[in-house]
Amino acid sequence: MINRTLAAFIKKELLQALRDPRMKFILFVAPIVQMTLFGVALSNEVKNIRLAARFDAKDMVMRQVYDRAIQGGWFVPARAAGAGTDDPFELIRSNRADAVLVPPPGGFTRALGRGGAPLQLLIDATDVNQAQAVEAYLRAIIQDVLKDDAGLAPPAPTIRLDVRVLFNPSLNTSLFMVPGVMTMLMVLTTLVLTQIAIVREKELGTFEMLISAPVSKAEVIFGKTLPYVIIGMANLPLLLLVAVFVFHVPIRGSLAALVLATLVFVCTTVAMGTLISTFCANQQQASMGGFLFIFPAIMFSGIIFPIENMPASLHWLSFIDPLAHYLTLLRNIMLKGGDARTLAWHIGVLAVLAIASGVASFRRFHTTLS
Repeated sequence: MINRTLAAFIKKELLQALRDPRMKFILFVAPIVQMTLFGVALSNEVKNIRLAARFDAKDMVMRQVYDRAIQGGWFVPARAAGAGTDDPFELIRSNRADAVLVPPPGGFTRALGRGGAPLQLLIDATDVNQAQAVEAYLRAIIQDVLKDDAGLAPPAPTIRLDVRVLFNPSLNTSLFMVPGVMTMLMVLTTLVLTQIAIVREKELGTFEMLISAPVSKAEVIFGKTLPYVIIGMANLPLLLLVAVFVFHVPIRGSLAALVLATLVFVCTTVAMGTLISTFCANQQQASMGGFLFIFPAIMFSGIIFPIENMPASLHWLSFIDPLAHYLTLLRNIMLKGGDARTLAWHIGVLAVLAIASGVASFRRFHTTLS
């Protein structure tokens, strides 16, 4: 049973945190709005690629390639078909096109009739992922045109690959992005608020008053941190409602496992926020300290790009990143049904990080407030 002093402390902290209507909006309404906006806006699909092509009216195969690319929905015209007066390189450099198809002299159709057709493709590779996707799209479109319209498709391979897409057969980007957005919002509403709330008490000089009161230091620390664990957990059902009913993200695994994973993660981020606050003297320093933690934590979590893409020598950064473990747990539970071994490993690591951060922050408080 929780003692009466600590319960009163938690009640006081919750009332103080939720007293301002603007704070209620930030804690409970803003995450829903952000979840909806980010879920719609963030996408790793390559769309609206500005495609230009140089060809004349007699180059029928080239026209079919261009038209099929535009009609497929992935490309948009960068120049009207047949407008080949501009230098293709300048179209890319001036940011008027993302890709340009350049047929050989005399046209692509005539070159096919001679038996050789060196078709050139210029791609803006400032975004490497987009460039690779553009090349793959256009290769597939060209092969389809040659097969369907010109009868010149390359011979079929002796081995046919039967592809079966698991857990996201429709390749819906929301199923991949929404758990990442949930992870970012959960850390923002726990770590940042915790550290700022504690530093605000230190900045106003009220922390010394708490220490002089007839309460133990453990009660002070738990009384300042447990309310933000409660607030963080209160955000979970709101975010899940948006994820399930707005973006149709399934929850194929155990809801209890999801709640447990979130609880351990929230405890970890609150403990880390408390630890950061022990090194800060004012709210400005706390805000900068939170940014210095959150920005690299997002980079190394797998939200933006796969962890496997990083050099092997840097993988240890993801191991100590709570966001990486929670994101893996969310995607595993919601999309794959929750593998027991995966759940045990990542929840265990989060628990270790929470304990380590909690012990370190308690010692820091013990030193600075003695």
